[in-house]
Amino acid sequence: MFTGLIEHLGTVTSIDKDAAGCTLVIGNSGEILGDCRIGDSIAVNGCCLTVTEFDAKENGGWFKVWLANETLERSDLGERKTGDQLNLERAMGAHVRFGGHFVQGHVDGTATIVERVPDGDSIRLGFEFPDSSLLRYLVEKGYVTIDGASLTVTFVDDSKKRFGVMLIQHTQEKITLGKKEAGSRVNIEVDMVGKYVEKSVVGALGGQGGEGLRNLVEKVVLEVLSRKGIN
Repeated sequence: MFTGLIEHLGTVTSIDKDAAGCTLVIGNSGEILGDCRIGDSIAVNGCCLTVTEFDAKENGGWFKVWLANETLERSDLGERKTGDQLNLERAMGAHVRFGGHFVQGHVDGTATIVERVPDGDSIRLGFEFPDSSLLRYLVEKGYVTIDGASLTVTFVDDSKKRFGVMLIQHTQEKITLGKKEAGSRVNIEVDMVGKYVEKSVVGALGGQGGEGLRNLVEKVVLEVLSRKGIN
C-alpha cells in the first residue's frame, strides 16, 4: 500500500526486454534504499514492483525490478527509455503520517495529456481516456493517482472522456508529470473506494447494475403511489 506522495525521482539506467516481460534497472535512487530489502515493494510511476536486486551506494544507488507482460500492457513503463526519470515511492510504513490517499500501485490503465495551461505559477493539465470505462470512478475534487502521484481532480467531462488536475509549483518540481508534454501517456489508478462502492451497490441490486437500479426505483415509486391510492 502507498500514499501517492512521491519520495524521489530515479533514472532508468538499463532496460532488458524479452518475450516474457522486461527488467528495469533504476539508478540515482540511493536516497530511498537505505532500509531496502530484497522482495520489498516500490511504486515506480505508480506500478507496485518487487525489488529483485539492489545496491544502495554503488553509482548513486540502484535497484532492479521485473515487469510482467500484464504490467507492460496496463502501463506506460514499456515505453520508457534509458535516461528517463521515474516517480518512486516506498511502501507505506505504519508509523508515518498519511498525507495522500490509499494507493495500491495497481494501474488501471493509461490516459493521454491533451492540454497544458499555465495558471500563475501553477499548471492545469487535461487528460483524455481511450474509452469511458474509468470515468465513472472520477468525481470533481476526488482523488486520482497519476504516475504514482496522488492528485485532486479539478474537472470531469464525461462527454469528451476527459478530466483535469492542477499542479502547484512545488509539485511540478517533485514529480515527472510537470515535465511531460501534451501527447504523453500517463499511468492512472482510480480511487479504489469507488470500485468497492460500485461492487457493493451492484451486488445489492442482484448483479444487474444500472438496470437493477432502475427496477428498484420503479418499485419504490409504485409502492409510494399505491399507498396514496394512485394507480
